[in-house]
Amino acid sequence: MRRAGKILRVGLVVLLVALVVGIHFTIGWRPFIGPRKRAVTDRKFGQTPERVARGRYLAVGLLGCEMCHSKKDWSQHGAPTIEGTQFAGQMMNIEGFPGAANAPNITPDRETGGGTWTDDEFARAIREGIGHDERTIFPMMPYSEYKNLSDEDVASVAVYLRSLPPVKNPVPPTKVNFPVNLLVRSAPEPVTEAVHVPNFNDRLATGKYLVSLGCGCHRAAESIDFGGGETLKGPWGEATSANITADASGIGYFDEATFIRVLRTGYVGARKLNSIMPFGQFKNLTDDDLKAIFAYLRTVKPVKHRVDNTLPATYCKVCKGKHGAGDQN
Repeated sequence: MRRAGKILRVGLVVLLVALVVGIHFTIGWRPFIGPRKRAVTDRKFGQTPERVARGRYLAVGLLGCEMCHSKKDWSQHGAPTIEGTQFAGQMMNIEGFPGAANAPNITPDRETGGGTWTDDEFARAIREGIGHDERTIFPMMPYSEYKNLSDEDVASVAVYLRSLPPVKNPVPPTKVNFPVNLLVRSAPEPVTEAVHVPNFNDRLATGKYLVSLGCGCHRAAESIDFGGGETLKGPWGEATSANITADASGIGYFDEATFIRVLRTGYVGARKLNSIMPFGQFKNLTDDDLKAIFAYLRTVKPVKHRVDNTLPATYCKVCKGKHGAGDQN
């Protein structure tokens, strides 16, 4: 009996060690101990006309904040925002979401919006994925890209949102089902050092900065950076993000004028883009910024990965997903 008990104890120790090692090298400990986060500070962002203008340019344009935080008319090309709902939040119908995805009201309404949130709570939510109520924000909110926002730009976004007219619109918080609600705790990363603006006189540096903030859907996997492959389903239908590298299977045939025209109109020749591609917002970007984006994309590694949303979805060995023209890769 003693020998059996000893064997049992040794077996339990081995199992425990295997479990600890398995957790350490797979999901990590954040699902159990909570997300990385920093305490909010009492910093305040001074409101200036320049910050309001810059914040609007970013929130309405490059960052595409209206795509989730405003109700859109998906029946129209470009999905214009429905009057009176700008940044007032909404309950979202995202197919396959593990729970209920809702975008909060971020207007200054004190009862149902962000009117009581501090400046640093706004900044932390946008760049670090921790809400004003200390919850982990589901990473459908692209804070993994927004962490690249400079300190001045995140201040401008917060100042702009505070300048909006308050809209009373209660939106329930997002509900994420178990065990995903625990797994997402690994996503937030605190921003603890200054994030500087790029040299806007350097076109490639500017393009890299803008692309890091606005083109995340085209980065379905690190192995095919900017090669597309992320499939999104919702009230817009179903669409897979395109390859935007300079490979022939991507946008290698685009010139600068074509690129700008596509992002202004949502058409590639006669082919209509799905409105989940936020050209309705990107059309607000300046020519100089669009040219900088195009110039930078020309420098990224070309990826051979054909995506064609006009064809039936088939398995793709490159991105390991299913999309139009997947079987042609």
